[in-house]
Amino acid sequence: MDRPAPDRAAALKARNRRVMRWCVGVVGLMVVLSFASAPFYRMFCQVTGFGGATVRADRAPGDVLDRVVTVRFNADTDPALAWEFKPAQRQVAVKLGEQTLAFYTARNLSNQTIAGTATFNVTPDKAGGYFDKIACFCFTEQTLAPGQSIDMGVSFFVDPDMAKDPNMGDVNTITLSYTFYRAKDQPPARTATAKDTVLGVVK
Repeated sequence: MDRPAPDRAAALKARNRRVMRWCVGVVGLMVVLSFASAPFYRMFCQVTGFGGATVRADRAPGDVLDRVVTVRFNADTDPALAWEFKPAQRQVAVKLGEQTLAFYTARNLSNQTIAGTATFNVTPDKAGGYFDKIACFCFTEQTLAPGQSIDMGVSFFVDPDMAKDPNMGDVNTITLSYTFYRAKDQPPARTATAKDTVLGVVK
């Protein structure tokens, strides 16, 4: 078999190197996107309320309507986290635009210091864009010593613009759910303090 001419062989090697670099670049881009997609998706949901995510707000709008909705509170704990986690109140009746403060309680049932983080969503999903949280403990790492408990607050309002949306006419109840997970990167053992939380009170 005839071997390729030196110039042709060099051209083939150069082309192969370009293809290899392109493939490595594509794989690298896919890896970066796989890590970046979750934070971007979370930010997108928090801005739009997509998928039952709530919306962030600095303060209540000031307009309070007569329409009342019931906000229910749900709490779940991942089996890997040896905590008791529950809402301090099962539900509250709020007017649209009315700022409300509710509390959840967590207690470390283990004999070691453990850190946890909470995720959240609201149902029905279509209510996410109208449920505005001013302050909460979500995505903030909480660290509890053995037997220690903490009260964690969430300040929120239901956007009065919900009354203008005909698609929301059948929504009289909104459920706010939190799920606590064991933090992936456990911090050094220490006792939690009030400043570890938003609106938190350690017991």
